[in-house]
Amino acid sequence: MFIGRGVELKKLNEMYGSGKFECAIIYGRRRVGKTTLIKEFIKDKKAIYFVAREASGVVNLHRFGDDVYFVTAKEFAKTAFFSDWEKAFDYIYKISKDSRIILAIDEYPFLARGHRPISSILQAHIDAQFIRSKLFLILCGSSMNFMENQVLGYKSPLYGRRTAQFKIMPFSFFESLPFLESFSKEDKAVMYGATGGVPEYLNKIDAAKSVAENIIDLFLTASGPLFEEPSNLLKQELREPATYNGIIEAIANGSSRLNEIATKCGIESNKCAKYLASLISLGIVKKEQPVTETSSKKSIYLLDDMMFRFWYRFVFPNMSGIVSGFGNAIFDIEIHEELSSYMGFVFEEICKQYLLEQAKKNALPFLPRKIGRWWGNNPREKRQEEIDLLTYRKDNALFCECQWTNAPVDTDVLTALTQKSDLLRHKNMWLWLFAKTGFTDRLVREAKEHDHVRLVRYKDMF
Repeated sequence: MFIGRGVELKKLNEMYGSGKFECAIIYGRRRVGKTTLIKEFIKDKKAIYFVAREASGVVNLHRFGDDVYFVTAKEFAKTAFFSDWEKAFDYIYKISKDSRIILAIDEYPFLARGHRPISSILQAHIDAQFIRSKLFLILCGSSMNFMENQVLGYKSPLYGRRTAQFKIMPFSFFESLPFLESFSKEDKAVMYGATGGVPEYLNKIDAAKSVAENIIDLFLTASGPLFEEPSNLLKQELREPATYNGIIEAIANGSSRLNEIATKCGIESNKCAKYLASLISLGIVKKEQPVTETSSKKSIYLLDDMMFRFWYRFVFPNMSGIVSGFGNAIFDIEIHEELSSYMGFVFEEICKQYLLEQAKKNALPFLPRKIGRWWGNNPREKRQEEIDLLTYRKDNALFCECQWTNAPVDTDVLTALTQKSDLLRHKNMWLWLFAKTGFTDRLVREAKEHDHVRLVRYKDMF
């Protein structure tokens, strides 16, 4: 069953309806559903779908000829394989000159690495032929760095040829809900926090089993599909997986500043920065500064991929025990009691997504510029302060506290948020409290006395 991606699918179909040459670039991390989106789009249309291999240009050319013949057998008298890519694209122009046809090349980076002139050849055919045809060209790839620099980058031969680009991201919490219908509201959040909204991982969840059973089956069993997933992804994408593994582990264990990470890994800071840039391009790590800041002096590094965060916190330290068959015990001892702590950051992300959804509905007090965390010095108390979520525009600011706790949130949380909001004075300020369990009667009464205070229970966010 195809779930989600309605915006992307609608745009692709609008482009298809134009009847003119279109070139869509689709990219994103592995397992995120790019191929599923393409197949859903082309399923009722005349389309050549070609998956490039990690092979030479000649091998890929032969496989391309096979896929072309499979779709155009009635029009294509196959005497032999195409002798070169020039003739292959000449033929694509011939069959698309007067008739709408889709050519989707998946894993385009494999094709380009196996035959380096391919982008230049393709660019020449776009400019000389395809632009006058009815061809709908799709180039898709999982190598984020390659697609952003070698396909979309201004130094690429293909620069400026695309008519649309789609960076496919993991599903948000709310987009993930159709995969999680059998779970309670709280368990939906936990399963989202473990899989990070990646469609392939969500698809592996067994609706008939509990959260504990799913986590054990997916992560804590040596044959589980996600037991070695981060390691496998690093090996596929990067040349020095051991070095990157150490950097990710350092971040997962609390190192967030460049010099801290470099010291922990025994790497020079300038080299470490390059490694971090690669991990950022893959969507595994993110560089973050206080939402009100533009300077990089306060920047920290965090794991951006939730599945990586879950895996490095709970699976990586226990791999020997998992291989020995102690998955159930590891869940009971290492994970069960720590899930609430782990979910704190996940709940912040869910609340951020909720604010974005509210902004789309024009249901916030003002249109936000950006939403993020804030941290800084409290000169009065001489200590560092943190605000879970802050968004602002001109004289308006919205401050949020996100509490994933079993106990109802009380007035002390509102008092603390009020004091922290005074560090960033704005003319108009709103305070929102988010809570998993709810709020004490005392806090509810106090909130009713202030128009600028709003209490949001997790169960009411659906």
